Formats: sequence, C-alpha cells, structure tokens
Amino acid sequence: MSDYKAVVIGGSAGSFAVVLKMLSNLKVTFDLPIIICMHRLKHIRSGLVESLNVKSCKEVIEPFDKQKIERGQIYLAPSNYHMFIEFDGSISLSTEDMNHQSRPSIDYTLSSAASTYRDKCLGIILTGANKDGAKGLKDIADKGGFTIVQDPKTADVPTMPKAALEIMKPNLILSPDQITDFLNKL
Repeated sequence: MSDYKAVVIGGSAGSFAVVLKMLSNLKVTFDLPIIICMHRLKHIRSGLVESLNVKSCKEVIEPFDKQKIERGQIYLAPSNYHMFIEFDGSISLSTEDMNHQSRPSIDYTLSSAASTYRDKCLGIILTGANKDGAKGLKDIADKGGFTIVQDPKTADVPTMPKAALEIMKPNLILSPDQITDFLNKL
C-alpha cells in the first residue's frame, strides 16, 4: 500500500456529501485506517454513520473509548465527543470543553494523529464553516506528515480550507474527486 499509517479527515458544513462520495468511490482494497472527524449536531446521536454505510465501500463505525485502530477500518467521531488518537494505537473519547464551538473538535483529532503518526500521517481538510481543523492540519505538516486541503473553489463553505491555507502550505490543494483519486493511487 503506502508508508502511511492512517488517513485523518476533517470537515464541517458541506462535508457530508464530500465524505459520502469519497467513501463510495474508494477502492475496496484500500487498507489504511480512515479516521473522520466531522462537526455534528450533538443532540442527534444516530443517522450519520448509517447514511455513510449505505454507500461506503467499507463499514463506517463510531468507535468506543479505548478501541484499537485497525487497518482498513473507517472510524467516525461520535456525536458530542472529542476523538483523540493515542500513542498505543487506540482511540480515546472525551467530553472536554468545546473547541471552536465544536465537539468533536477537528483540531484535537488531527493534532493527536500528528503526534502519534508523525511523518506517517496523511491529513485532509474539507469544506467547513469555521477555523477548526486548520491548526490540526498544520500540526500534521509540522511533524512531517502529508497534507491535503480541499480547493476552496470546490467547497460549499470555503472558510475551513481557507483558514488552513492562511497558516500553512499543504502538499496538495485538490478537488474532492482528485482527493479520492490520490487515495486510490496509494
């Protein structure tokens, strides 16, 4: 496959459609873990993972606290929980204060993945309405990981990709289809 140990994706407003299309067009043989953190409504606990599973090439799950990350699995941050990637290869969940008015926080997920996977991390920021995720993606870049930002011109809400571009230079700026093509070539 590749030298990467995980793909970590963050998105907010407009990202559900992008993630759904990406997961439905990903090769079935793709065997890296995919860790997704999307802003969600905290009072709605179900529906998102079920909707993603309708078209995803692989099962999407909401992990439980201390669950080990496995190759080929797709993880979605549960509603109203921050999701951290631990050094032992597990996921921890937290109800700490919100970050950028959000729980789950994309920054927390991406920053913890950067610390754990370092140069073996592939981070992606998608469309979204606030700056959450920009710092986390920069952390991935600072630790030697590979970074992709959705082209703001293709984003439903370009605030999040633009925020990332204001503080860092990603390896690539791509449309959603180009991101999927890139992943399928790994």
